[in-house]
Amino acid sequence: MVNVADPPAATSRAGNLRHHQPQSGALHSAKRNATRLAKAPVAAAGTTGRGVALAISVLRYAIQDTVTGRLPAGEFVWQAWALFKVTATPAVLMAIPIGGIVTVVVSGLVAQVGATALLGAASGVGVLRQGAPVTAGLLMGGAAASAIASDFGARAIREELDAMRVLGVDPVRRLVVPRFLALLLIAPMLTLVIIVSGTASAFLLSVSVSGVAPGSFWNSFGTFAKMTDVYFAIGKGLVFAAIVAVISSMRGMEAKGGPRGVADAVNAAVVINVVLILFANLAITQISTMFFPTAVA
Repeated sequence: MVNVADPPAATSRAGNLRHHQPQSGALHSAKRNATRLAKAPVAAAGTTGRGVALAISVLRYAIQDTVTGRLPAGEFVWQAWALFKVTATPAVLMAIPIGGIVTVVVSGLVAQVGATALLGAASGVGVLRQGAPVTAGLLMGGAAASAIASDFGARAIREELDAMRVLGVDPVRRLVVPRFLALLLIAPMLTLVIIVSGTASAFLLSVSVSGVAPGSFWNSFGTFAKMTDVYFAIGKGLVFAAIVAVISSMRGMEAKGGPRGVADAVNAAVVINVVLILFANLAITQISTMFFPTAVA
């Protein structure tokens, strides 16, 4: 047999195809990434809209059902107890090092200027205004958000939420509202627990390590810490609780794709909650500083 060589035109065409194939693949990938980036703002706007709509529905049902007595009291009490159990012990464990950190960081500075008695004031400003509410918010955004998002995600995967809608039961009214009110109930408790624990640890370190007299510590604490700070700390905790309840419920109810979807919903809920809590804390702190600046009581 005689081997017939490929025609020159066919060889050239095959070479061009091999040459342009990687380039076309890279171009296709770039177009896909650009399309994905272009859709990101639209998806973010849609998520924000759904979150706002859910928040409005939760507030309306919470007020309406509380006034009319249609609130599922058993679910509310059970959720409050369950969420408090998963956040109370970590709150104490986090509050102790926070009070200690404030004392250790400030003690070196005030010792250089001979004002160690002001450690109480630093504890009041640091723990009371920032440490307690932020710690409570992060605990709710971590432990409580995980519990809520995983519960709703599992219900969504098992199609329990769809079954409730078919039976004429609104999942927002039956499930989200009790968790929302439960978080609003435990948020002030967590904030006060952290304030007490953090201040107590700051006091013990100041007296035992820095040599501050107990009377001087509490005198400076009462000089700069005011009841307005306590009110703002509790208010921050309530705002953080509302954010956590709405975001965690929404991400859990929108879970899809089996156990992987539940895990993704929990992860998204925790991340979004932490970011929103920090931004909300910044905004509330700015408002409190503008209208209630730090001053000697």
